[in-house]
Order: sequence, then structure tokens, then C-alpha cells
Amino acid sequence: MKTIKIPEATIIRLSVYSRYLAQCDRRGIVTISSNEIAEGVGVSSAQVRKDLAYFGEFGTRGVGYNVKDLHRHIMKILGLNQKWPLVIVGAGNLGTALSMYGGFRERGFHVVGIFDDDPNKIGYKLNGVEVFPISKLKEVVAEGGAKIGVITVPAPAAQEVANALIESGVKALLNFAPVVLSVPPEIELRNVDLSVNLEILTFNLGYRRGID
Repeated sequence: MKTIKIPEATIIRLSVYSRYLAQCDRRGIVTISSNEIAEGVGVSSAQVRKDLAYFGEFGTRGVGYNVKDLHRHIMKILGLNQKWPLVIVGAGNLGTALSMYGGFRERGFHVVGIFDDDPNKIGYKLNGVEVFPISKLKEVVAEGGAKIGVITVPAPAAQEVANALIESGVKALLNFAPVVLSVPPEIELRNVDLSVNLEILTFNLGYRRGID
């Protein structure tokens, strides 16, 4: 049986749709159309329908979608109908900020351990989560059932940290270090380079200025 490859852009939009539907639910909206979703998130209604069509039939023609039901379906598609324990390596400014981010818990991500090699940070708690030495990584990952590792260390240390996370049993990495990591093909890797995103903004601003 041939597996349909879902475009990554579709998954990103599904995440946006889920947040918008959650907002609508909090406002007491019961049903919503693809046009209303599209207007709310800034895409076309055809794009909304195409993205949802990858995963089956949702809603009723002429009526729209039940907000709660569609939100629940999308959360299940994204794997967010379950809890995802994760660990953060790097208790600097970024790692500390991420540990305090309430959006993690809202979306089912639970920080079970934070790690650093600075003796002055080890033993402290960030948002109720203890900072451990790297030597405890495998133990904490196993006890907490963590499948995701977040890397917030300086670039020179990132590959070594990635290796340690993989050896500890982590299956997916979110890398904030500005460096290209080498990981086995079975490991899911996402790189978040803030500079690259800023450069995309400056390119778009410059390009728009050039065509105005």
C-alpha cells in the first residue's frame, strides 16, 4: 500500500489551525467554515480544505466543521492527544526561557529534566524542574520516558550533546544551536536558527522594497 507523503508545510498549517480552533472554542464558537478558518489564519479556503483532505473527510457540506471535533481530530493527527516528555540540554538564557514557556505544557510537552555542565547551576530548579549534570542524562531520560531532546548549548558543544541524547534513547532533536548536526537517519531532527529566520525577514523586506 502506497503511503501518501504529507508536505511539511501542511503540518505547519495544521498546527496553526489547531491554535486558531482552540481560540474559537474559548470564544464559544460551535461551528466554523473553511472560509472562516482561512480568514483567521491568513490562507485560502481551498488550502484549508486541501490540508484537511489528506487525513479524511471532516465537517458537513453547507454547514461547516464542529469546532471541538475538528480541533480534536487535528490534535490527534499532530500526535498531541498524548503527553510528550522532553529534556533540555543547556540551562543558559535560552534553555531557562524555554523551561518557563507555558505553551509546552498546554500542547502536551512536559519537561522532565534540564542539563548543564556548570556546577553552579546543577541542583537548582527552573520552573520546578531540576538541573542535572550531563552524566545523569541517560538515567533521567529513561525514568522520564523522554523521546525528545532540546539542544540550547553553544555551537561547539552541540554535536557532542546530540550524540549523548541519541545514546540516552532520545528519538527526536530540536536544535537551537547555529550548527549543522550529523544524526542517524532514524532520528528526527529540527533546526531552529533564529538568525536564519531574521534573514528571511530582511530578505522579504528588501525584496518588497525592490518591487514597490
